[in-house]
Amino acid sequence: MNRTKHVIAKMRVYSFLYYFTWSVTFILYTLWLSEVIGLNSVSIGTVFAVNGVFAVCAKPVYGYILDRSGMSKNILYFIGLISVAMAPFFIYIYKPLLINYTPIGIVAGSIFLSLGWYAGVAANESYMDRISRLYGTEFGRIRMLGSIGSTVGASVSGILFNISPNINLVVSSATAAIMLLILLSIKIDETIIERTTVISTEKIKPRDIATLLQERKFWMFALYVAGVVWVMFVAEQQFPRFFVTFFKTKELGNEWYGYMMTVKNGIEFFSMLTAPIIVNRLGAKNALILCGILIGFRLILCGLVHNYIAISILKTLYGMEMALLLVSVFKYIADNFHAKFNATMYLLGYQTMVYVGSTIISAPVGHFYDAYGFEQTYFFMGIFALTFTIISYFTLSGKSYDEAERKHKPHQFNKTPIDVKAK
Repeated sequence: MNRTKHVIAKMRVYSFLYYFTWSVTFILYTLWLSEVIGLNSVSIGTVFAVNGVFAVCAKPVYGYILDRSGMSKNILYFIGLISVAMAPFFIYIYKPLLINYTPIGIVAGSIFLSLGWYAGVAANESYMDRISRLYGTEFGRIRMLGSIGSTVGASVSGILFNISPNINLVVSSATAAIMLLILLSIKIDETIIERTTVISTEKIKPRDIATLLQERKFWMFALYVAGVVWVMFVAEQQFPRFFVTFFKTKELGNEWYGYMMTVKNGIEFFSMLTAPIIVNRLGAKNALILCGILIGFRLILCGLVHNYIAISILKTLYGMEMALLLVSVFKYIADNFHAKFNATMYLLGYQTMVYVGSTIISAPVGHFYDAYGFEQTYFFMGIFALTFTIISYFTLSGKSYDEAERKHKPHQFNKTPIDVKAK
């Protein structure tokens, strides 16, 4: 029991450090591209689009490796090393390339960021979900410390950025080194894995991916992600630039943005505690629909408000949406797909589909920002999200596999029972 508590406690610390590492730098990534590098809206949109291409390539690979490796932490070690290298990469490689050889810089940055953050955060969340189910706790109980890490990182990011963006990067790399040491100290009890059905002993094979891609449930879930969730993330890409327009100076806007993100992450932390209750009460499908409604209306309102207090309040709701979305997604995957597809479904069916949408839309949305303004663009993005939420109400699966389905495909998709009381 003590060993179980130690593993969970260390994973919480690891979660805190990982999200702090990237939050203190990446939360102001758009401002870094705009103010330090000097890119315009279209160029920044192109950066995010190319980032999305490499993220789409990396995420399914990470998911497949996780499902093949069980509880091995090798991929987390790799992500940790990438995180440690953040400061030297941004300062001595990424920045000079973006300024002098922009296309090469965009590609180099996309590879680095995909391996460390875009695909890295998805791999970390999938591993946290496994740990939580293996040791009989809720995913949100571990992930909530990541929200605190993001909160702390956000609270100092704007202040540090105004002094020098390089300080943010050095702090990120130093924190990542501590994070790696924590990860090295985590020891998973093999006897727990042997006694539980939470982690599938059946190793995923390439042909299983082909089988998964033939399932209607996979594509209906992907439709929700591509039509609703991508809007949520694309809207965030250049939101800092929109936010600072409400202030007299960019410096004041940057500092206020850091404070506002601190509140947002605090809301995300508390929402991680309450989201499992909501999802278990409503069911995974209805929770996903509720999340889509919140996303759509928040974006519509972002296009209608005209002062920094109102836009700050709306932005903080993103924390509640994020917590509800993550818990709902993991619950939906657990309810509707074989345990051997756990990481693959999250990184391919969810995360990859998010970035497919981002890749296609980021540059055009950047053009819309310049041509029509942030307000009008956010308004129509909200309408788009609500439209696909309504469609998903009729297409998402409302319940788990029934007995007939298990008899129909027993060798492929028999649902693995989850022993949440594994000890």
